[in-house]
Amino acid sequence: DENILVVLNDNQMSISENVGGLKNYLAKVWASPLYNQIRKGGKTVLRFIPAATRIARKAEIQAKGLLTPGTLFEELGLSYIGPVNGHDPVAMVKILNELKSMEGPRLLHIITQKGKGFLPAELDPIGYHAINKIKPLKRQEEGEKLSTFSQIFGEWLCYKAEKESLLTAITPAMREGSGLIEFSTKYPDRYYDVAIAEQHSVSLAAGMACEGLKPVVAIYSTFLQRAYDQLIHDVALQNLNVLFAIDRAGLVGADGPTHQGAFDISYLRCIPNMIVMTPSDENNTWKMLNTGFNYQGPASIRYPRGSGPGAKVEKNDSTIELGKSSLIKDSKDKKIAIMNFGSTLDLAVELAEDFSSCLIDMNFVKPLDHKRIKGLAEEYKLLITLEENAIKGGAGSAVAEFLADNNLRVSLLNFGISDEFVQHGSPDHQKVSSGLGKEEITEKIRKRLEHL
Repeated sequence: DENILVVLNDNQMSISENVGGLKNYLAKVWASPLYNQIRKGGKTVLRFIPAATRIARKAEIQAKGLLTPGTLFEELGLSYIGPVNGHDPVAMVKILNELKSMEGPRLLHIITQKGKGFLPAELDPIGYHAINKIKPLKRQEEGEKLSTFSQIFGEWLCYKAEKESLLTAITPAMREGSGLIEFSTKYPDRYYDVAIAEQHSVSLAAGMACEGLKPVVAIYSTFLQRAYDQLIHDVALQNLNVLFAIDRAGLVGADGPTHQGAFDISYLRCIPNMIVMTPSDENNTWKMLNTGFNYQGPASIRYPRGSGPGAKVEKNDSTIELGKSSLIKDSKDKKIAIMNFGSTLDLAVELAEDFSSCLIDMNFVKPLDHKRIKGLAEEYKLLITLEENAIKGGAGSAVAEFLADNNLRVSLLNFGISDEFVQHGSPDHQKVSSGLGKEEITEKIRKRLEHL
């Protein structure tokens, strides 16, 4: 507790300052070549006196245990150093240099504060976890803010939990980002934060499903990749009732190439028993969450970061027919049909207007609406697919596979994220650079039409 004081040499200092300084000092001692030599030499001398060796080892462990949590690591054969202040670069450099002279496996435990050095981030570390360029404060414009997809999910989860006593929610350390704050407060006994252990979150869900519970795993698209083995072997192979609410699907902007949700359609649709849903607005998201929760088997719903188009959400238990698409706009000239998968609907609407084309919101990647695709292939000259996922193995590939399997000969253009890692940038910049810019797509459509 920072407010508890201790008196040393008639100076009042917080316990954390004193203990922190002492820990840093001891860390330097334990990392020093001299300590390492004494420790090594002592072991050589004491090996002839087993009882003395045990006493010395116990004394060393107890001494470290008074100030550090390193006993466990020492018992595993690791030289544990720390905890040390990660915000003291001079001390850190010295300790790291001294660690080089030590032999064997070493574990350095560093303590840092999220947002250190920037007061707004220190006061709100969650809100400032990922931000764009810091801009001068301005008065917020009046008007109703659109709900994010994460908020819609959080509201649905609380709504469903009130009706379904078997519902549980699991997150790998993403309570705030995934919209689980309210649920964790209302239903603490049904909320499980497994920390940064995505593999465990999926295996835990599998175990719960085996016992008759209805687990919902709230996870980011890029983080689910880490639990792919558990997803296949622990959940899908046993056809367990687990719903995966996949946040940050598609382009996520400033989080950089490691956090883009560019691959989930590709790696999910190839798994047997799995259904894959791609809502295009808030109301569809709510309905698909109901659909996935009711489905007997593993189900996934992917939705993007941020807010949607502002569709009014009907907060009830209505669902969407499995594998059923929706007609958004019809066309008389029967030239182009656009099939949209998920968050690219705004772009699809613009293209449909520009080319006077038919527009279908597909809703599902798996199962596909085969009847709809077959009808479009027989009526239209050019089929177009749009998705915020890698083109390779994505929803467009699923359409192409169906056309080939059924010998349906029609011109097809697939648009999605190009075959390269998406670099840091704004969402608009990323769309253009990854192949989802409107101008580039328009040009490719026009060129294809010239050859039809």
